[in-house]
Amino acid sequence: MKRLSRFSLLALGVALVSVVMSSGTAMAESDDGTAAALLSGVVLLVVLVIGAAIYVYMALALQTIAAKTNTANAWLAWIPIANLILMLTVAKKPLWWLLLLLIPIVGLVVGIMVWMAIAEARGKPNWWGILMLVPVANFVVPGYLAWSD
Repeated sequence: MKRLSRFSLLALGVALVSVVMSSGTAMAESDDGTAAALLSGVVLLVVLVIGAAIYVYMALALQTIAAKTNTANAWLAWIPIANLILMLTVAKKPLWWLLLLLIPIVGLVVGIMVWMAIAEARGKPNWWGILMLVPVANFVVPGYLAWSD
């Protein structure tokens, strides 16, 4: 979840910067800048809606996983840094791993280890955590761990 949230915010920032830059250049080159501004606004709105939908899906999945593993404070799934603490609690890992999750390359490895432990906590094979590296599977894995029996 944390990876998706962080990458969603990064993608949103990149999209916003590119939209603003392209909007400024398009307005400077054309006589009527309203079409470029309208297009920029539509692209930004689409990116925001997709990012919000992914965030809601991942938060619901993590909250359901926490509820099914009888972890206290499942509502922490909705708060950006607190969801990392919730993941560590579900995975039964020490809280100081939060620092490791924030280090770029180390965070990727530790994040996979955490998702492997979350899969084991749900009674699934731990290799489901490794699937979080696969681009489309990283959407499927949290949903499978949350809503499968």
